Amino acid sequence: MGNSIIAACKNGDSSFEDLDSYFPVRPECRADVPNTRFRPRAGRTLSERRWKAAFSQEGYLDIAAVLRRIQRGGIHPSIKGPVWEFLLGCFDPNSTFEERNELRQQRREQYAAWKSECQTLVPVIGNGKFTTNAIVTDDGQPIELANTTSNGQDTNNGMPVDNGVYEKKVVQWKLNLSQIGLDVVRTDRSLVFYENQANQAKLWDVLAVYAWIDKDIGYVQGMTDICSPIIILLENEADAFWCFERAMRRFRENFKSSANSIGVQSQLRALAQIVKIVDPKLHRHLEELDGGEYLFALRMLMVLFRRELSFVDALYLWEVMWAMEYNPNLYSLYDKTLEQLPDKLNDTQLKQYGKFERIIVRTGATKQHDALAIFLVASVLETKKKQLMKEAKGLDDVVQILSEIAGNLDAKKALNEALKILIIHH
Repeated sequence: MGNSIIAACKNGDSSFEDLDSYFPVRPECRADVPNTRFRPRAGRTLSERRWKAAFSQEGYLDIAAVLRRIQRGGIHPSIKGPVWEFLLGCFDPNSTFEERNELRQQRREQYAAWKSECQTLVPVIGNGKFTTNAIVTDDGQPIELANTTSNGQDTNNGMPVDNGVYEKKVVQWKLNLSQIGLDVVRTDRSLVFYENQANQAKLWDVLAVYAWIDKDIGYVQGMTDICSPIIILLENEADAFWCFERAMRRFRENFKSSANSIGVQSQLRALAQIVKIVDPKLHRHLEELDGGEYLFALRMLMVLFRRELSFVDALYLWEVMWAMEYNPNLYSLYDKTLEQLPDKLNDTQLKQYGKFERIIVRTGATKQHDALAIFLVASVLETKKKQLMKEAKGLDDVVQILSEIAGNLDAKKALNEALKILIIHH
């Protein structure tokens, strides 16, 4: 399936009609999904050959060369999974093959241990099935005959629950499982991959285990949109879990909420301030439409255009953004092995940073959480400024106009415009 695409790439063919064969869409859903704009480009897209050549004999990765290629043309579908593991900070580019294999094994064992804990509490976990039904009441009492999507097995072992703080967390986790199941059924349902219930169960298991270990956030709707592509790209479930866990370190603040605020609210405020500075007239118009809080952009920021773009285009947008935001200290920062960031960087060191991150380093700007995403949305607003000023008479019009641009978003162009806005803003 993939050989014809790779051969076409070598022959300089940039049309790649077989691209969607990597992520096939169910025939009955084709009319309902956005068209895909992304195509691998010979000499621009990171190919399997270029990826393999970027490693030394010992396994050290030339991350600077990889970032340049991704920022020019994304990643070929055949290697997205392993490349994402580096972009998201799962592995240190300055590690060897042997060191990474050892770390991978340790992580797989840790995931297995956590999954075993979850399975003790809810036996259906890890059995290739999942539930969309509540398995406990709000006060933690087991609900009998809560069934899976395929049979009537009891999904709760009926363990007693008291009112301690820890037990309340367990109850909340169990309450989340049915919502995860409902969202799993709805996520990427147009893809052939999720016609297989085992693949849906894999997505459910990973999200269930993540909700188990991240008890502060647990599970929030939208996480399936982040996790689903990773499940598709990485065959091993434990590897997919750890890649998702790293991805959530980027997205996690988006999903925090309290009685008075939502997690993405700080980004919405930052977006409002950026537009107010770079285009006061547009900002005033949006305020007059009662859109001064920029809630119309909530979904774009929360799951990074995942709902607006085709599956392939969303992946392309993400990986180019991650390459632009890449910091070579990411792995060390996540694993807390970096004692201190270097005070000054030379040109060779700066090449190991993404375009966006280099601007942040050079200008000394304070980086806000997922700041490039904020500037990206600002660039989309700028692209549709004339139409927004002329046609938007209310917030519904703003949402409609933005949904149209998102469906035809040129990711690379929009990101370059976002960098220009960043420079103007600072």
